[in-house]
Amino acid sequence: MPDAFIETAYFRDLTNRALLYLQAGYAVHFCGPAGTGKTALAMHIAELLGRPIVTLQGNDEYKPSDLVGGNSGMRRKKLLDNYVHSVWKAEESMDSVWYDGRITHACRNGHTFVYDDFTRSRPETNNVLLSVLQEKTLDLTALQKGETSLTVHPDFTVLFTSNPSEYAGVHVLQDALKDRVITIEIKNLDHESEVAIVAGRSGLPWREAARVVDIIRGLRENGVKKPSIRAAIMVATILATNGSKPVRSNPLFYQILIDVIGSEIFNENEGERNSVLAELIEKELDRYTPDDRK
Repeated sequence: MPDAFIETAYFRDLTNRALLYLQAGYAVHFCGPAGTGKTALAMHIAELLGRPIVTLQGNDEYKPSDLVGGNSGMRRKKLLDNYVHSVWKAEESMDSVWYDGRITHACRNGHTFVYDDFTRSRPETNNVLLSVLQEKTLDLTALQKGETSLTVHPDFTVLFTSNPSEYAGVHVLQDALKDRVITIEIKNLDHESEVAIVAGRSGLPWREAARVVDIIRGLRENGVKKPSIRAAIMVATILATNGSKPVRSNPLFYQILIDVIGSEIFNENEGERNSVLAELIEKELDRYTPDDRK
């Protein structure tokens, strides 16, 4: 069973705004750095809508048929007619077998479609969404014989998530699709939200989770672009599992910080990385846990 969504004032505001836009018939797009809770927020909102949820993870290898569907084989039909006792009549036909892709299934049945990291799929693949979001129809002419278009169910709803375009493997969002969604940018979380998420996900007491978060945030303020909240959750979870405390006098805490944060900012010059990182961590430990050495 997935962890319950941890709601703070920050996330409550995002949730209310997103629900307002969705109820007005618009798709919502959460964009922000990794580890800011975009996917969890999108799934939380999808659950609040009370409809079945269809999910898809963006992938550079996808083709339009991976979203819409296609032909999965052939169906053979043979009819034997013996209406006249002395005469046999046989008719045989071959038809292609169509299967609905996830977007088609969601459009047909009015489900909530959560397209996670959708800009990892190529823009030409995501173009199938243009008519869905604007004209409320799904064009099937290029993929299926017979049914040429599908009218989108009135309960169909879309939630997108994406990382900034400077991330590796992320395509720039095309203007045509950008104009059809309402983008809500999620920047670095506020302190309350970050502590709530770390405490809730790790099981570490709130005060101790806050100490881990303070150190992580302090590193960011000192020019370390990473670590993300995921690093804070990892550190806190390891501490909770081991029963260790995030205190200055605990050498294990220091080593966990080095290992977890070092993994996020890894580069080829590992020795230099560890040296600079160790110095910054020492500084943050002195700042947030000054009395633990006494």
